[in-house]
Amino acid sequence: MLNTLHRLYYTTWGGIHKNRHLPYMLHGFSMLALPHWWTERQREDLLRQFDRLSAQEQTEVLRRVDYYCRLDETATLPADAPTLGEQRYRHKTYPTAYFFDTYEWNRYFPSHLHWSLTPGDVNFLLPHPSITKSRPIAEAAVNRNSVLMKLNKVRHFIFFRDPYRTEQKADSVIFRGAVHGKPQRAVFFERFFHEPGFDLQDTSTNSVYNEEMRLRHETSIYDHLTHKYIMCLEGNDVASNLKWVMHSNSLAVCPRPTMETWFMEGTLVPNEHFIEVKPDFTDLPERIDYYNSHPAEAADIVANAHEYCRTFLDKRMERLVSLMVMDKYFRMTNKE
Repeated sequence: MLNTLHRLYYTTWGGIHKNRHLPYMLHGFSMLALPHWWTERQREDLLRQFDRLSAQEQTEVLRRVDYYCRLDETATLPADAPTLGEQRYRHKTYPTAYFFDTYEWNRYFPSHLHWSLTPGDVNFLLPHPSITKSRPIAEAAVNRNSVLMKLNKVRHFIFFRDPYRTEQKADSVIFRGAVHGKPQRAVFFERFFHEPGFDLQDTSTNSVYNEEMRLRHETSIYDHLTHKYIMCLEGNDVASNLKWVMHSNSLAVCPRPTMETWFMEGTLVPNEHFIEVKPDFTDLPERIDYYNSHPAEAADIVANAHEYCRTFLDKRMERLVSLMVMDKYFRMTNKE
């Protein structure tokens, strides 16, 4: 009974759940109600907040801005690139989350400016400078056209307080996610689906594992938190659960990321922010055994992961960095 009440409290009021779409949508439509001339006039005042930061904070902000927007010289957009004034809420044009998450910052800039958006799971190089949610991890010169913004954040950015300490969790591994069409996950399931200590479920509708999983209950984020190790495996682009796992008291386990988003996965340090395993997972049991017998090192990874996530919890800094990324993008792509 106490366990049921504990679960109910944290999944209902404690924030351990996926982000609610209704508040997100209400906020989005409230932005549309504000006149463009009013938000545009605010831009310079908001950007001047940078001057009031400490030298250390300024260095960090500039580091992030240049990381997200790697344009170091003026670039040309396609001749048919739309203007900001043409941005309208049309669900069929691109998903609602991509509209609201770009409009949140576009509304501060003149409507005649041209831009480009590539929505969805971008795991390829782009031919011209475009705003995107994800990109391959590569040298700046290779993928400078992919300008990262915090897109589809209602799905990807979930943070909460974990009610369980690391040492209270079971020494087991959990993963929930679609496997069909995702080679890395398929290799993982082939090796460990029937292994003891692994709680795995393929959420694909056409899963070959469906018959064996038909009696298993749906697993919430809260249910993940009773496990000490949570697999964070890339699918179409990044592992979408990596952010909340690193903010929990469980340990993220994954091969070294090949894709990145606003979370800057390319800056994560293996075995400092997450437990790194080989892409074929042959060393996974050994890695789990190691951290089971070295709890102090496991605790260090959890602490480092929390410190890394703290960067993205400061709403004031997130707003400034977002606005400065868009400002840099427009300055580099809209030269007369």
